[in-house]
Amino acid sequence: MYPTSYIKYFDKFHDECGIFGVYSTIKIDTFSLIQFGLFALQHRGQEACGFSILRDEFILSYKNEGLILDFFRNLSSNSECYRGNAVIGHTRYSTTGGQSKKNIQPFFGEDNLGRSTISIVHNGNLTNAKYIRKDLESSGVNFISEFSDSEVILRLIQKFLLEFDNNLEIAIKKTTKKIKGAYSVIVLTKHKIAAFRDPNGIRPLCYGLLNEKTYIFSSETCGIDSIGGIYIRDLFPGEMIIVDKQSINYHFIIPQKYTKKRICSFEYIYFSRPDSSIENINVYKIREKSGEKLYEQYPVKADVVIGVPDSGVPAAIGYSKVSGIPFKPILIKNKYIGRSFILPNKKDREKIVNLKLNPILNEIKNKRIIIIDDSIVRGTTSIRMVHILRKSGAKEIHFRSASPRIIAPCHLGVDTPCKKELFSYKNIDKIDMIRILDVDSLEFLSMKSLIDILGGKNYCFGCFTGSYPI
Repeated sequence: MYPTSYIKYFDKFHDECGIFGVYSTIKIDTFSLIQFGLFALQHRGQEACGFSILRDEFILSYKNEGLILDFFRNLSSNSECYRGNAVIGHTRYSTTGGQSKKNIQPFFGEDNLGRSTISIVHNGNLTNAKYIRKDLESSGVNFISEFSDSEVILRLIQKFLLEFDNNLEIAIKKTTKKIKGAYSVIVLTKHKIAAFRDPNGIRPLCYGLLNEKTYIFSSETCGIDSIGGIYIRDLFPGEMIIVDKQSINYHFIIPQKYTKKRICSFEYIYFSRPDSSIENINVYKIREKSGEKLYEQYPVKADVVIGVPDSGVPAAIGYSKVSGIPFKPILIKNKYIGRSFILPNKKDREKIVNLKLNPILNEIKNKRIIIIDDSIVRGTTSIRMVHILRKSGAKEIHFRSASPRIIAPCHLGVDTPCKKELFSYKNIDKIDMIRILDVDSLEFLSMKSLIDILGGKNYCFGCFTGSYPI
């Protein structure tokens, strides 16, 4: 795995994982389904991955470092070994717990004979996990991970299953009364699958059907689409769905009147795939509208609009549409370099933008350019990109961010810099920002515009305001 000191140079927020699960009353091709589902969620985490299958009432788990395709390529060529009637999986970008192999999900629990009886995958971050872990350890509970809040959830569920005669519904409800923070979780037992979200619904989770006997749970709708499933809906904040061979049951971990919708707004801005929908809102449309709003807020004369691939492109198209300024894809992305590409020394790290993005020179020279990115986090990437455009002969450069200023870190399931490393926190004065970026103008999407685009204030805007729902 990569040292944290390396990762800090990447000028983007990182959601720490994607989760996926399938449960059927009949035997299905779990090997292919989990492979396709996790591959569709690869953008949510590229450090490690794993899955647990339910086969003849035995839970078998496999996990390792690396990308989805590499992981599955290294498994046994006999896919029959990985077939059953249920499977859950996880693709990981580490936040809490660090990058040790011991922290790779799924986490599983065993009975007295060493047989796995439960497995979980989790997306999010608990704010009180270390205190719960300390209490559990003092009562004799053993942990495998160095520190993972996901394992804390598992051990709590195990504890309450023992206390309440293996009643999964009660065990999950008791667990969620103990934990605080953001969580979307899928639990697999020998006879059931359960999925649940925190009462604020901060991290996404939806479900669908492959057929009348096969249920799908996924962080994003693109996971359901990847296996040919039909999206039904997002789980409500605080909702728990339990499926077994006889039925599907819907519960709330607390009374629904005490839940509230506060999904992370950055899911729409950057994390989610543009072909996904969250709460029935298409991600691509939100990004395109943000570009339209940017022009309404800050019109400027220019020759061409460009978007930073990939998440800045829809906003650039939106800006072009309403302004009449042509959009051109003149920043070419090297598709073979993923988000987690790491170089061993600082000098090479500073050249990473040149490796990932290369301009078409004759489309830049002597042109007035509007460049649009989804956000500015540390500013490292933005500075390098502007340098490339200046070197290529751009006459003017006007930088636009399709999100408001990021002024605070996230503690709810996103890997973010500390406050002092954030570009907008360090450089509050607009004149300083323009000078540091070396641009002719710089503007950010306003909070009012973001709220208008999303259709309300029922979102977590913590990184833009410093105010969190928890």
